[in-house]
Amino acid sequence: GEVDLGTSIMAVEFEGGVVLGADSRTSTGTYIANRASDKLTPVHDRVYCCRSGSAADTQAVSGMVSMQLGGHATELGRLPAVKTAASLFQRICYEYKDRLMAGIICAGYDEVEGGSVYSIPLG
Repeated sequence: GEVDLGTSIMAVEFEGGVVLGADSRTSTGTYIANRASDKLTPVHDRVYCCRSGSAADTQAVSGMVSMQLGGHATELGRLPAVKTAASLFQRICYEYKDRLMAGIICAGYDEVEGGSVYSIPLG
């Protein structure tokens, strides 16, 4: 029979920035609930995340990070660093590790580091 491999997400950093990719299927067990879901989410102008795990969990976490990052950027008066977004994802995912099913890749471009990719694993 067919082997279910789960979600495929990836991000690659290169000299001029980053490239992100993901499959588009959302499943509930062995049933494919949606063949055209978007697992790439903008967090700020130049910061995105790839989401895997529970769609509800990852949407909630990415929304929280987006809101906090927006406030941070307003205070700074400039675009936030990708590392800051990754730190926010890491803090939230770790704080709620017993309640979340979320694996996230945070990637983007900032003026200090250029293109960068961070992986926030499950738990």
